[in-house]
Amino acid sequence: MSGVSAPGTVPAGSLPGSDSASTQPAAASAALSADHLTVDRGGRPVLRGVTFEVPRGTVTGLLGPSGGGKTTLMRAIVGVQVVKSGSVTVLGLPAGSAELRRRVGYVTQAPSVYADLTVRDNARYFAAIYGVGRAAADAAIAAVGLAEQAGQLVASLSGGQRTRVSLACALLSSPQLLVLDEPTVGLDPVLREELWGQFHELAANGTTLLVSSHVMDEAGRCDRLLLLREGELIADETPAAIRAATGTLDLEQAFLRIIRERATPPEGKVA
Repeated sequence: MSGVSAPGTVPAGSLPGSDSASTQPAAASAALSADHLTVDRGGRPVLRGVTFEVPRGTVTGLLGPSGGGKTTLMRAIVGVQVVKSGSVTVLGLPAGSAELRRRVGYVTQAPSVYADLTVRDNARYFAAIYGVGRAAADAAIAAVGLAEQAGQLVASLSGGQRTRVSLACALLSSPQLLVLDEPTVGLDPVLREELWGQFHELAANGTTLLVSSHVMDEAGRCDRLLLLREGELIADETPAAIRAATGTLDLEQAFLRIIRERATPPEGKVA
């Protein structure tokens, strides 16, 4: 699937200043890939022939406005979304395969932990499921910066802290792929900075991360960017390549230029 891009997408290696040999991963190095993925929900198209690859050991940002298809794409990646056509391959296996359950971590927008248990009890519960022991649970809590809150009920935590509890529980299986749906919503700038630092530390240790956001200022923190709009993938490149192609250092402005160029018909044609 290397070299294939959805129609109208800014494809890998095609932008000024990009090196196709270095930016276009071989299929064997891809942690996940989608091939002409199409999803309908409620009788309307939500994803329209989305095709991309995500290299292993990277932080890839999935960006776009609310309602653009980000959560639906993530659901398809973890195997809980009905797909109309196309395919998703995760760590060399079809998305949703039983073998992937311990290899893929998924942190949803809504905290996926028990509000009536403490942070520690939640982590130890999931640790028991994964068979990794209490020490691993305590280490995961410390890794997300919640050691001081370990004895608190999750119900008493802030929204950002609850998200970090979910992240700690997801990390207990030592996932090779970590899918995070808008994990920084509601976090203050300091906590956001710390969380992004943790993401890059995980990637440096070999974990592949796909992080969704509708906040464009987070785009520059990613190794690679996927931009979804109205269910279509309109950019798939590194931040540097997107800046070079659009002639601006501001990634939000760069995305707006990509959107406007797509909306403007070629000279001599009527939209």
